[in-house]
Amino acid sequence: MTLARCRVAALLMVVATGRELTGAEPAPLPFKPSPVPGGVVVVALPGGPAAPKATYRGEPVLVRRSGRSWTAVVGIPLSAKPGRHEIAVEGRPVTFTVRAKRYPEQRIRLKDQRQVTPNAEDEARIAREQALMGPAWKAWPEGLAPTLRFQQPTPGGLTSSFGLRRIFNGQPRAPHAGLDIKAPAGQAVRAPAAGMVVLTGDFFFSGNAVFLAHGEGVVSLFAHLSKITVTQGQVVKPGDLLGEVGMTGRATGPHLHWSLSLNNARVDPRLFL
Repeated sequence: MTLARCRVAALLMVVATGRELTGAEPAPLPFKPSPVPGGVVVVALPGGPAAPKATYRGEPVLVRRSGRSWTAVVGIPLSAKPGRHEIAVEGRPVTFTVRAKRYPEQRIRLKDQRQVTPNAEDEARIAREQALMGPAWKAWPEGLAPTLRFQQPTPGGLTSSFGLRRIFNGQPRAPHAGLDIKAPAGQAVRAPAAGMVVLTGDFFFSGNAVFLAHGEGVVSLFAHLSKITVTQGQVVKPGDLLGEVGMTGRATGPHLHWSLSLNNARVDPRLFL
């Protein structure tokens, strides 16, 4: 599917600021919280009849009922510094602490130097693609509520873990913001949870890729596909076919790259498996 056919659904963004309120320990949810860069923190919010609106770094945050009160499920970006952070809840800050974590290093040798240092034409293409991807990462389709339970989208072992500090041909690049699953070319890639397809396309780094919004700011990316079998706006159930494993884009062999994002922060998908 060509880049020209890529379009992005609209998104809702809420911003709030205010005075401080400290959160208490929340009730457990069906995943493994990890308050580190690239992890997920669960924060108790004030009670009330309606779900409070919460934001973190200006992005709307998923909020769930927890007994008689509410809980915020917050994705922490890999760029976050250890220490005190806060979410804004109806004009008042609620604080939480991010712990330090050091991810291992990965060195990769690529034959195509342009995949390491893109030329001017490539840079222009990458900029156009980033303009398309930005809203997709923030997609918040109405009526979709994520279960926060995910299945591995294709069978296989892990070859590159989330958070790796990557060095391509001796040059440091952005950390690995996803999970790589080793699989043969042509193997089926299936939806790990229900969602709506908000973007598809052929991208410089990601190759053939599908963005799947699971609801309330939870978004998956499936990259390096050899084939895409869904279209933008399509609603899928868990296990529905999205495409096939390939090695398009920046890839050294057939595999699936799966990124998972909460409130526009890429987090470790293994926390939800």
